[in-house]
Amino acid sequence: MKVQQTGAALLSNSVLTKSTAYSEAERACLGLTGLLPPVPATLDNQVKAMMEVYRSFSTPMQQSLFLDSLRAANETLFFKLLMDNVDELLPVAYTPTVGDYCKQFSHIFRFPRGMFLSIEDKGHLREILDNAQDEVDMIVVTDGERILGLGDLGINGHGIPVGKLVFYTVCAGVDPAKCLGITLDVGTNRKEYLEDPLYLGHRHERVRGAEYDAFIDEFFTAVKDKWPNCAVQFEDFANCNAFRLLDKYQNRYACFSDDIQGTASAVVAGFMSTARAKKCRISDERILFLGAGESGTGAARLLVEAMAEEGTPRQEAFKRIFLYDINGAISTRRTDLPEHHFDFAKDIDPALSFEQVVDLVKPTAIVGLSTCGGAFAESIIRKMASYNERPIIFALSNPNSHSECSAEQAYRWTDGRALFCCGSPFAPVVHQGKTFVPRQGNNYFIFPGIGLGALLSGATAIPPKVFLIASHAVADFVTDEDLAQGSLFPPSGVMREISVKIAAAVIRNAVANGRAQVTAFPEDLEQYVRGTMYEPKYKSFRESMS
Repeated sequence: MKVQQTGAALLSNSVLTKSTAYSEAERACLGLTGLLPPVPATLDNQVKAMMEVYRSFSTPMQQSLFLDSLRAANETLFFKLLMDNVDELLPVAYTPTVGDYCKQFSHIFRFPRGMFLSIEDKGHLREILDNAQDEVDMIVVTDGERILGLGDLGINGHGIPVGKLVFYTVCAGVDPAKCLGITLDVGTNRKEYLEDPLYLGHRHERVRGAEYDAFIDEFFTAVKDKWPNCAVQFEDFANCNAFRLLDKYQNRYACFSDDIQGTASAVVAGFMSTARAKKCRISDERILFLGAGESGTGAARLLVEAMAEEGTPRQEAFKRIFLYDINGAISTRRTDLPEHHFDFAKDIDPALSFEQVVDLVKPTAIVGLSTCGGAFAESIIRKMASYNERPIIFALSNPNSHSECSAEQAYRWTDGRALFCCGSPFAPVVHQGKTFVPRQGNNYFIFPGIGLGALLSGATAIPPKVFLIASHAVADFVTDEDLAQGSLFPPSGVMREISVKIAAAVIRNAVANGRAQVTAFPEDLEQYVRGTMYEPKYKSFRESMS
């Protein structure tokens, strides 16, 4: 990186600036003398000062806007702040606060990041990509139709791809300069946005059918031409598109769906931890999902593979997993089932309520991916406790307002016997003198390492198998001490090491299966992966000029 700017222009360059951390010699050489307070600061002192400012705000949304401004002013300091305070800041940098940020996106937009490609631009996507940076290793793309549990936010969902890419840097050390968040504007069906004069997207209903498919095809063709080795993550596409787009492109490009596959991998990692806690196999469980969309169906699919890995025939594994969606149980009596639900359909009356299905099935585990806040009512959880010594309660919808139950409810209504994890953060719970530490079963344990391994190997495709491998990598970081305090996932502080393990496994898989464009790696592959990872630190003047 060669310094080509000096003076005020350099200070306003968010990627190059060191702000108050320039030495006296650097200030003299770069025309900065007098433009900064006289005593140079260190990066660590800058972090301390910014944390004081961060903590001075009274709401998560105010803190989120502060972080947004900090990144626009000094990107190195922004990432250093996040990495040094990951537990405290990530819930504000992403879920659950990102949901509120997205809902207000058009009204608070200040700093351009990433790209917006509109259906009105069809036929010109390749030339528009030339307006982006020259090097891109990782793209996260959404069309904004199913943002978290909030539904169709149109271009207001842009905070999701931008936020996900922060995890790639914080958790897996992917250079932020080589990350690109893209929102595909194909319209929105949200009436309030169509009537909002401040909405920044095109005001028409969503484009569907052949025109939509041609637009997605043009997008992939343009990306492949511009950045041949780039990996692409699908994010928050609606059910009507998510499965078929994944099936269409996953063997043609290095791409994956975080909602279908990343969530699935996290869920399976959680079940690997419950198996250790109960001293049983995943195949011994009867699992009932509330929510049969991308995340629920994707998790059910991968659980079948996890059971098969244990030696259970797939047909038997399908019998142990039950799905329930907005129209009732996934049943052979229904005529509205998509193909990806056929293997899970049971002969159950679809008119039964979820609680009635709990009574019928008597599951050992209930998994909430429904976005229906409070759906795991007290009566349901108490029934789970009556059927099971260690009932498994996964309330994975986010943000917190959409969680099927709280951690406190799960522990109190099961007399502290629940094996619980959540999709949004909950504080530790004290029940009958014991402190339980619930942790998020979050995709951020999975997708950064998957993407890093794909880009380092030049993978031409990302096979489903690697997501089961990733589940094992995450579960292996859960200690006996974690399990004793009710934590089914490791602390967020080890996410970079988890990403190293996952990336190395992805590389090995790509090489072994002939899907790697890079095949020569050092013997110590994990150390090699660590050596590629971005660290937020300032370059000296001498380094910058070299």
